[in-house]
Amino acid sequence: MLEKAEGIVLRTIAYGETNLILRLYTREAGKISVMARGAKKPKNRLSAAAQPFVYGMYLYYKASGMSTLNQGDSIDSFRLIRNDIVKTSYASYMAEMLDKLTEEKERNPYLFELFLQLLQKMNDDNDPEVLTRIFETKMTAQAGIKPELDRCVWCKRTEGTFSFSVKEAGFLCEVCKTIDEYRLDIQPKTVQLLRTFFYMDIQRLGEISLKKKTKDEIKQVLDTYYNEYSGVTLKSKRFLEQMEKWDL
Repeated sequence: MLEKAEGIVLRTIAYGETNLILRLYTREAGKISVMARGAKKPKNRLSAAAQPFVYGMYLYYKASGMSTLNQGDSIDSFRLIRNDIVKTSYASYMAEMLDKLTEEKERNPYLFELFLQLLQKMNDDNDPEVLTRIFETKMTAQAGIKPELDRCVWCKRTEGTFSFSVKEAGFLCEVCKTIDEYRLDIQPKTVQLLRTFFYMDIQRLGEISLKKKTKDEIKQVLDTYYNEYSGVTLKSKRFLEQMEKWDL
């Protein structure tokens, strides 16, 4: 059966000398894999739409096993991302996270639109680190590990100064913070941004410029939290962390 889907290439896997298996995240069918025969050849008609992060329309023969790509028409290649090692690293990390935290053929138009909009923002030269932290914050819900970001985990207080507790999975107010001696004492700005990142509409996102200290605190909270609860290991994260140490 011939199917049509609007999709983004999460990654490609070499298969034989000339073929590629495309891992696509689609609006219509969720995450799927298709065989792109001959796509490794530069002049092959499928090669342009068979590159990482390409957003396009894909026509494929659906099968009980591996589906076969019949046609791929690129809508946006996100060339600025693919030509920049920093942006490529962040985009690869987001793509791998989306791949690992979603089930095969589980339709989720919201996640498709979220990933697409973040790639568009990144391609428009917005800060790739900030965009990635927004993605990580939102993906806690998909992973089933959303922390309490609206109030104190213990007393439900919504006003005042907060710290973040990995152990208690959310914010602790000034009164309750002694419950966790290993809590992360973060700036009020960081508290506000974590909450904002989770709820914000990406389409309404303007230019965000954050100080290094704020970025570092957000990263520390999310890294520690994912390491504790997600059970997911991402190969792309190791390279990304090394790159961040080099301060590229």
